[in-house]
Amino acid sequence: MKFSSTNSNIKDISNKACFVFAYKDKNSASVTTIDEANDAILSNLIKSKVISTDLGEITPVASVANINFSVVYVVGAGDSQKLNENTLVTLVNSISSVIKKKELASLHIAIDDLTIEGRTTHWITQKMTERLIFGFYKYDTTTSKKNPKPFLEELTFISEEAGLQLAIDTGSSIGHGVNVARELGNLPGNLCTPTYLAEQAIALDKAFVEISTTIIDEAELEKMGMGCFMSVARGSTQPGKFIIVEYKGDDAKAKPHVLVGKGITFDTGGISLKPGAGMDEMKYDMGGAASVMGTMTTIAELKPSLNVIGVIAAAENMPAGNATKPGDVVTSLSGKTVEISNTDAEGRLVLCDALTYVERFDPETVIDIATLTGAIVIGLGHHPTAVYANDDVLQNQILNAGKEIWDRGWPMPLWEDYREDLESPYADLCNISKTKGGGSITAATFLSHFSEKYNWAHLDIAGTAWKGKETGATGRPVGMLTQYLLDRS
Repeated sequence: MKFSSTNSNIKDISNKACFVFAYKDKNSASVTTIDEANDAILSNLIKSKVISTDLGEITPVASVANINFSVVYVVGAGDSQKLNENTLVTLVNSISSVIKKKELASLHIAIDDLTIEGRTTHWITQKMTERLIFGFYKYDTTTSKKNPKPFLEELTFISEEAGLQLAIDTGSSIGHGVNVARELGNLPGNLCTPTYLAEQAIALDKAFVEISTTIIDEAELEKMGMGCFMSVARGSTQPGKFIIVEYKGDDAKAKPHVLVGKGITFDTGGISLKPGAGMDEMKYDMGGAASVMGTMTTIAELKPSLNVIGVIAAAENMPAGNATKPGDVVTSLSGKTVEISNTDAEGRLVLCDALTYVERFDPETVIDIATLTGAIVIGLGHHPTAVYANDDVLQNQILNAGKEIWDRGWPMPLWEDYREDLESPYADLCNISKTKGGGSITAATFLSHFSEKYNWAHLDIAGTAWKGKETGATGRPVGMLTQYLLDRS
């Protein structure tokens, strides 16, 4: 599948299909050009309601005279003043549906028809490329009937702007990384085990010379003193894996940016067993790990000048005779002891040891990503990712990256006041709060105890990485993380 651009006039291009855009309140550049060559053919069809300008409605117009396309697909773009990032996604989704339904192999898109306040043509091109690749993905790994492979071989953007290939390549790599994360998140827990995640990391190592992967098994983790991680992993017959993926794009002396992903490949809640209803969706509890794998894939493809390390703490949380019991006290890699009052608050346990482990990299920044709490879904819904940080500059950098790439976050507090909620008479701290409120905040506060030696942020993606069984994994926040890293390059 080849994406490219051309600055040729739409009248001088020959192809089977072209997508142009039509507004309710004015003619787009392409509509005007085609009208001038055909006695206002499109304007007349719009006036007569044959062509709809409603957002996302697409009308095919065949054999337009003096235009060398077999079919011109006119995409309704609504009111030009209301075109924004969200409506752009709606337009791309509609185009993707037509491409798949009509099995189009080659096409052009008149991207200069689209103008969004504060966004450049390069930005629109990158986002459209990303979302088109997003739209071509559909899960079929565990179904007997497989989806047909995309027929699309070549897509060309028509624009007067030069130098769009970088935007196209960036959008393509981000779209690919997002789909990597979606596939991992959608896989069932019997396939996507900690061992499977390790195998995917090793495959990435083999695919890119800039990537090196290290896998640490349970025996070594026990010797190292990862008591919190092992308190989760030991209840399962699937062995836990600690996965380290290093991308080296800068001088060896340059401090790395570290991404830490929660990789609970299935979460029963352990002895603090979850209700049966909806437990099947707990395969997505490795969404943080999936986003790390997706981001590392994107970074490996784009090859920016910086060092990045992805760390995945992968385990199953299962009830068993040797599983951790509520009230047990374990010793973390940091030496701090933790009372485990609820075994269903397991993500913070694997993460806290990972956050201690990454101190050895002398990191520039550390960002952990986790489907950590149901509380954040109550608080923020499914639109923004919750962004916590122990450094205001870092928090703003992540938020700005999310806004830039339109994978948005929302700032959350990390005040000292919440620390007293985690006090325990039997250990240095408890893994859940003594109070009922602020569940996502107290979870982040727990992690802050283990990230005091570097600039650190925590992304709670429980509301954004998964949108129920029908929609499945979203691949977020691969876009946000990639943009943040590219901004540092």
